[in-house]
Amino acid sequence: MDPFSAEGELINIHNHFHQGQYQDVVDFDTSSLSSENALPARVLQLRAQIALGHAEDVLADVQGVTGPELEAVGALAEYTTGDVDSAVKTVEKLAQSSADNATVQVLGGIVLQAAGKSDEALALLSQHSGNLEAVTLIVQIHLQQNRNDLAVKEVAAARRWAQDSVLVNLAESWVGLRLGGEKYQQAFYVFEELAQAPSTSSVRSLVSQAVAELHLGRIEEAQSALEQALQKEPDFADAIANLLVLTVITGKDPKALTSSLEQVDAHHPLLTDLAEKSELFDKAATKYKPKVAAA
Repeated sequence: MDPFSAEGELINIHNHFHQGQYQDVVDFDTSSLSSENALPARVLQLRAQIALGHAEDVLADVQGVTGPELEAVGALAEYTTGDVDSAVKTVEKLAQSSADNATVQVLGGIVLQAAGKSDEALALLSQHSGNLEAVTLIVQIHLQQNRNDLAVKEVAAARRWAQDSVLVNLAESWVGLRLGGEKYQQAFYVFEELAQAPSTSSVRSLVSQAVAELHLGRIEEAQSALEQALQKEPDFADAIANLLVLTVITGKDPKALTSSLEQVDAHHPLLTDLAEKSELFDKAATKYKPKVAAA
């Protein structure tokens, strides 16, 4: 039996993780799990600790431990702490020796994509065998590459064998936000259901709901969802970033939120993008000199 299926004993901790309920994953009671599922559960708990900002603790936990799963976790923790070269080196070694390992595929794919090695990430992830998390990462990479057509095909293929999985619903919703039109509303339904149910709500599902609301032109509803997210986690960078975007849309001064985002995550993609566009504008502006009429 698939331990992540509806009947499997890892289904709850798995869903907590992918719904962004990381503290629930860390606190999950694993004492009753079978021996074969103890390691997958530990991997999820270590990944949740990394997501909560405790990568240094995870590195200490897995230091000196052998086995592809925990070595992959260590690589992800290294990348998160800024040791990019070491993380990539570890993943590339694991890709040679343990490419058929599901944890290596997923965590290796995350590290390689984050390091700008998209082709290597896709090559590793494509070796999966019914690994839905690998599928969702492939979808994310295709979307980042602006290959919506490939993302659509990947989701459609997974839908045929995964049916109503949380991961497939999320991946389909990400694609929907890119495609637009009626897909915005469909994505909103998925994110709202996750965000508003007490058993599944998290800052991430609330931000996703807010993004869908923004695309649908529902400014007040989007602001409410973002404010709920920031009440849960005041320093959640993506919530601040989207509230900054909303502030600009409504014509208000974004300086305070820009400053807050810089303090929380100075390298957030929104700030990086704004800096790049500002530089491009300045370069373009130098080509045009004001002409002063002769007296």
